[in-house]
Amino acid sequence: MMKLADELRKISFFENLDAKEMELLCSFSTKKSFSEGEILFYEKETPKSLILLTAGVLKVYKTDPKNNEIVLNRFQQDSLIAEVALFEGIPYPASASFDCDGSVVEINFEKFKHHFFDNPEITFKLFKSLSDKIKNLEKIIALNIVLDSTARIAKYICDNGDALAMKHSQLAQYLHMTPETLSRVFKKLVVLDLVEKVSNKYVIKNREGLSVLFE
Repeated sequence: MMKLADELRKISFFENLDAKEMELLCSFSTKKSFSEGEILFYEKETPKSLILLTAGVLKVYKTDPKNNEIVLNRFQQDSLIAEVALFEGIPYPASASFDCDGSVVEINFEKFKHHFFDNPEITFKLFKSLSDKIKNLEKIIALNIVLDSTARIAKYICDNGDALAMKHSQLAQYLHMTPETLSRVFKKLVVLDLVEKVSNKYVIKNREGLSVLFE
C-alpha cells in the first residue's frame, strides 16, 4: 500500500516539501477510503479539515424541494474539495458523494494554517484553486442560464473531452436536463451531421459545426 507521504507528494501542493515538512504534514493528516455512492459530507455540515481527493470521482450537488439532485461539479483526483467553506468558516453549501470507489486525505486545518500558511508556494496554489472554483462557477452559470439545451450540450461536449464517455444519466444530471431531453438533442445533432453514433456511444463528427451552436 502506498504510504501517505507518497500520496501527498503526488499532489502539486506538496510535491516540493522536504522530508521534515512532509513528516510534519503526515502527522496531522488521515487517509479515508469510500465506496461508490458513499457520502463524503452533507450540505450544512461544518467543515473541519482540508480535503484532498486522491482517487475516484466526487460529485458535488444540491437537492431541490422535489428531492432532485442538481449537480454543481464533478471533481477528479488531486483536487481540493470545498476549501472555500473551510476558509470562510461557513457550513458546506452542498453535499458530496462518490461516483465510484475513491479516497481522500483529510488534513487538520488549524495545524495546517499554523505550520504551512507562511509557505508562499503552498498559499499561491491555494489561491489558484480558489480562482479555478470561481471560473468553474462562471461556466456553470453561463452553461445553464444563458444557453438553450442544444447549445448547452454542444458546448459541454466540445469543452470536455470525457463528456461523451459519461453515462447519459450522469451527463443529463450535470447539464440540468432530463435524460429524454438529452436523447432528443443527440438525435438532432446526428441529423445535423455534427455527431455520430459508433459502438453504442456518440463521437464528435464536426467540432466547428457544434461550436456554431453556442458561439
